[in-house]
Amino acid sequence: MTALVLQARLDSSRLSEKALLPLGGRPMIFRVMEALAGFSWEAKILACPEDSRASFAPLAEEAGFTLIPGSKEDVLARYCLAIRRSGAERVVRATGDNPFVFVDAAAALEKEAHALGADYAGYSGLPYGAGVESIASEALLRAEREAKDTPEREHVCPYLYRHPELFLLHRPLAPPEWQGPELKVTVDTREDYDRALILYESLLSLPPEERRLGKNIIASLQRSSTCRF
Repeated sequence: MTALVLQARLDSSRLSEKALLPLGGRPMIFRVMEALAGFSWEAKILACPEDSRASFAPLAEEAGFTLIPGSKEDVLARYCLAIRRSGAERVVRATGDNPFVFVDAAAALEKEAHALGADYAGYSGLPYGAGVESIASEALLRAEREAKDTPEREHVCPYLYRHPELFLLHRPLAPPEWQGPELKVTVDTREDYDRALILYESLLSLPPEERRLGKNIIASLQRSSTCRF
């Protein structure tokens, strides 16, 4: 079984409570869940710190996600808690500040990871904030046991790609239609958020099933110089 595990929090030093800022009339975290739910995951989990539980619980329920609160600083442990609770054999890692994740690229990456039996898979060359990571649960559980450095705990996957002798890594360049490393679609700052509002409105001109396709998001970015980073 593969579980989509979306990590999110409320506090941010650069843009406080950004997960709850409105995007198209709903909180941004809801739009992220809405986008990711477009693929048929066997389980959908919102993994948040305990102090975000009350704010996220109704939104997770509405979006069809199971809420699993865990450690605030040790995000790796939070993922492993989600693995144990769900029984997932693989997880697809996504983050709550990426409302324009390429759902078609996520599906393709997960298919490749399964075919290869990869412990870790992630595309390079995507716009910043457009991708996900696919990880074998056993690899993350091993990382939880062995990782000591704070960045390895906070950012979940560094222990895996710092130890290629231990894990089967699949890190290919993304197909040309999804490439755009000079672009950024994550929301870290107020400026990012203002541009996300413009991009979201631009994508509304497309049919719903086409708004989450990577090539259409890139095209919308490139049509407007105000969306360029």
